[in-house]
Amino acid sequence: MTAPSSSTTDTRLGLRGDRGPILGALMLSTSLVALDVTILATASTTIARELGAFEQVPWLFSAYTLAQAVTVPLYGRLADVFGRKRVMLLGIGLFLLGSVLCAVAWSMPALIWFRVLQGLGAGAILPMSMTIASDIYTLAERAKTQGYLASVWAASSVLGPTLGGVFSQFVSWRWIFWVNVPIALVAAYALWRRFQEKKREGEREPIDYLGAALLTGGSTLLVLGLLEGGHAWGWASPQSVGIFVAAVVLLAAFTVSARRNAHPIFDLGLLRRRVVGASTAAGLAVGVITLGLSTYVPIYAQGVLGVGPLVAGFALASLLVGWPLAATLSGRIYLAIGFRWTAVIGAVIVLAGALLTLTLGTSSPVWHISAAVFVIGLGMGLVAVPTLLAAQHSVDWGERGAVTATNMFARSIGQAVGVAVLGAVVNAVTTVGADGTPDGPGLAYAMHLVFWCVAGVAALMIGTVLLLPRDNPRLTRSS
Repeated sequence: MTAPSSSTTDTRLGLRGDRGPILGALMLSTSLVALDVTILATASTTIARELGAFEQVPWLFSAYTLAQAVTVPLYGRLADVFGRKRVMLLGIGLFLLGSVLCAVAWSMPALIWFRVLQGLGAGAILPMSMTIASDIYTLAERAKTQGYLASVWAASSVLGPTLGGVFSQFVSWRWIFWVNVPIALVAAYALWRRFQEKKREGEREPIDYLGAALLTGGSTLLVLGLLEGGHAWGWASPQSVGIFVAAVVLLAAFTVSARRNAHPIFDLGLLRRRVVGASTAAGLAVGVITLGLSTYVPIYAQGVLGVGPLVAGFALASLLVGWPLAATLSGRIYLAIGFRWTAVIGAVIVLAGALLTLTLGTSSPVWHISAAVFVIGLGMGLVAVPTLLAAQHSVDWGERGAVTATNMFARSIGQAVGVAVLGAVVNAVTTVGADGTPDGPGLAYAMHLVFWCVAGVAALMIGTVLLLPRDNPRLTRSS
């Protein structure tokens, strides 16, 4: 791949200097979040052995995911008011502070709370990375830069588990968090020195603090209920019912508040725009499929095919190899045929890959499932990037952060929904073993049901991307 042009002067946005170092800083920032997703999994047993409270290990992941998901819409709005640079540096700072505190954690509860702090930082880093890249690169270049950012996830899927195992076995699990310090410092310094935004003129819009509190509270309860329902408590339990009722009440109150506020923290009117609404729906489907495969492909490979964890991990990594490859190539495609048909082609490819998983059996070779998820990854790269860029391209600078955050938030909700629905499907036909994964004679059948669900969501994805307006919406190489 040829890197995009390394320098630019954009008087419209007030961006000056070398874009190469800025993109490098964005990739480093993204690696903080991407590595954190995979590096901790291989060390969780070691951490529990040292700190105790093994039953609380799932909260190391749930607390982080929850904090990240519910803050994304808030950061998107704040970035449109205060600027991307401030919000990005805030996110890196919170993630850095959380990492240092995690590294010195003295108990499992303390570690969980410090993971929340990391999640608060991650909620800013991901949407801001994509928004800044969209700000400083032209439309023709954006798919390539998004491909670079996506490639960070592919590399982390292989590097993360390896580093986690090495640190926990030969050094200390605390280095899982210490390694974030130099990465965060270099990324923050590069952005602070190189990324310059033009100061917004005129009176600054007021912040909707009431709306922020209602949206955060309602989203927190909704994601918490979806993540923990069926695991920490039953779906029909008083805890589950109470959480979902409270979530609905708070989100309804937020809806009323947002309609009355001239500058809501999250503008619901954006979703009424066809391109943004379709992009958000596609993001929801992307979240369901990616987390569904990330959760159950390794279980299928180990529990049904009988391979080891390392081979199972490489089977899943095929998904994250195909994704950035297609994302990088998508620019040429959407410049030629538009966002809509690029996303439709991608969704059809995702469905084709999902149908390939339905041909898997109990004696299938590992390369079979690797090939299937690789095809799905190719399709995802042609769906996730063009739909996001279509939404970003449809608004001006003052709304781009909110639109990007909306797409990211939809993916997070999709992931939570995917965990809840697919987990319920699997639990209905299997028993759970001592290691917390499903086992027994129903496992192969359960995995087949999971693949059917993925295929169903892929089919729905085709319908969502068909809702995108017919392009070309000013697809020019200089825009």
